[in-house]
Amino acid sequence: MKTTYNSLVTPFTSALSTQHSAHIQEGGERLDKAIAEHMPDISRSYAAVLIEAGAVTVNGVVASKPAQKLKTGDVVSVEKPPPQPSGLAAEDIPLKVVYEDADLLVIDKPAGMVVHPAPGHSGGTLVNALLSHVPELELDMGDEARPGIVHRLDRDTSGLIVVAKRRSAHENLSRQMATRTMLKEYAAVVEGKPSPPSGVIDAPIARDPSDRKRMAIVATGRAARTRYATERGLGHYSLIKATLETGRTHQIRVHMASTGHPVLGDAVYGKHTLKDAAALGLTRQFLHARRLGFVLPYTGEWREFTSPLPSDLQAALERLEESRK
Repeated sequence: MKTTYNSLVTPFTSALSTQHSAHIQEGGERLDKAIAEHMPDISRSYAAVLIEAGAVTVNGVVASKPAQKLKTGDVVSVEKPPPQPSGLAAEDIPLKVVYEDADLLVIDKPAGMVVHPAPGHSGGTLVNALLSHVPELELDMGDEARPGIVHRLDRDTSGLIVVAKRRSAHENLSRQMATRTMLKEYAAVVEGKPSPPSGVIDAPIARDPSDRKRMAIVATGRAARTRYATERGLGHYSLIKATLETGRTHQIRVHMASTGHPVLGDAVYGKHTLKDAAALGLTRQFLHARRLGFVLPYTGEWREFTSPLPSDLQAALERLEESRK
């Protein structure tokens, strides 16, 4: 469904119409807030997701920043994905639960598992498994297609992810994300030797203007900061620690590739490393969320959780170490 409307508008002429438009009374409102205020079926966080997905245009130009300020006369168009015909379904999929309390779960996600339903992945996701594991899960937190999800991991990235069981916990954890107090540390093997060996990559990220399926460094994108530190050299590759200060889609992969050091086995941003990855027995990118820390919403206690490298990454790492001897 495509819905067109204006920011700070007069009431819609028909609540049932799929075409919403009106004259603007004044500008200055954030894009994501305007969408949420004038489309009752879209939350502000879901509006941000749609903007990041390239599904929102302002005056015919694809928008990339939820914080974009609208002006009087702007026309915003939103392309909503079709609803799932049967809604979310609970699926009895095993989950490796690292920690659980009345508010949340910390899960060690395997590579290959999609976090939430999306076009092409209507089932078999972490959300489907979560609905089975937590029958009392509150569904009215976050976006309707991803109840409880606070942050995401790419399908082929393994490791720790926290999910909320109830709205109060979701709001608390989301604030920790927004204020950058949540610790998210990854292990990655990247091509070459980063120079300097440690530092901060501060470069905005948005959808690639020439390929909407990719992310890229875009001047008008959302702020993104990644701290990295080289842990050891592995011949033509290096093992690094990457810590996220923000949580943009594909952030580590895009940032490292932008410096000439793509993640080993990354089929999108480091295709030329796929041959080396295959020789190491690796069928996915070498990226693992190994450490996660945050304040427990109910007790106020700071907790950290760790996850060892899964067997496929550990085996590839050992082969790289052997090859340089």
